[in-house]
Amino acid sequence: MNHLLKIAIFIAGGMLINQLINMVFRFVTKGKRVAHLRFFRSVIHVTVYVITIYILAQQFDMTKDLSTALLQSGSLIIAIATFAAQQALSNVISGFSLSVSKPYNVDDKIKVVQGGSVIAEGIVKDITLRHTIISQFNGESCIVPNSVMDCAVITNTNFTENIGNFLEVTIAYDADIEEAMDIMQKICIENGLTLNTAANKVFAKGYSADGIILKTTVWTKNLDDSFQACSDIRVAIVREFQKKGIEIPYQTITLDYKKEASEGSVS
Repeated sequence: MNHLLKIAIFIAGGMLINQLINMVFRFVTKGKRVAHLRFFRSVIHVTVYVITIYILAQQFDMTKDLSTALLQSGSLIIAIATFAAQQALSNVISGFSLSVSKPYNVDDKIKVVQGGSVIAEGIVKDITLRHTIISQFNGESCIVPNSVMDCAVITNTNFTENIGNFLEVTIAYDADIEEAMDIMQKICIENGLTLNTAANKVFAKGYSADGIILKTTVWTKNLDDSFQACSDIRVAIVREFQKKGIEIPYQTITLDYKKEASEGSVS
């Protein structure tokens, strides 16, 4: 019974210390976005449990010698563990690197690109010993290993003051191009979410099979405003072009039923 009581006291003590660490963490990070401190909290929790288990093992004769021997042969154990868990340790080391360099923080909107492919794009929710959790815009949570995050190209929109988003519209060749450009520019300026001014011009980007492509940049304070502003502007452009008789061409298929019927009767 004494042994069980001692084990219970040590376990409770370790859990209490980690709860106190959580309280201190919540107090320090109140109202702040600090992913690197969350990572260090995980490291401290693991360290507390390891120390608690070692001290507990020292309290009993049957485990005292074993724990001492393990401590004395720590170099060999570390070498074996390092070889057996290279990927896991790589994630931990990368986690330290990310916590020090701080390329992103909690609630930052980021895009993770590796090898030319987008791995994840969304809002950072947490960083642990092993991975970073990113809540994507489609509602899915993407769990990316820290080693991947450390090697990837990270685009952090929170590091930029304003967000620019390209907007393109194709109009027919026989449309009034100058009027269409003026309409696009005016709509972008008048939208309540944009930062566009008269200095933000509309340009003729190039030609296509359907018509001429007009292009401009929609400037907003943040990414959320950019999504909404571009949506509103696209709708407003279609409606205004319809009023002014400016055609936005689209592909159609015309079937001549009379010709097909006559050919069928001949055969």
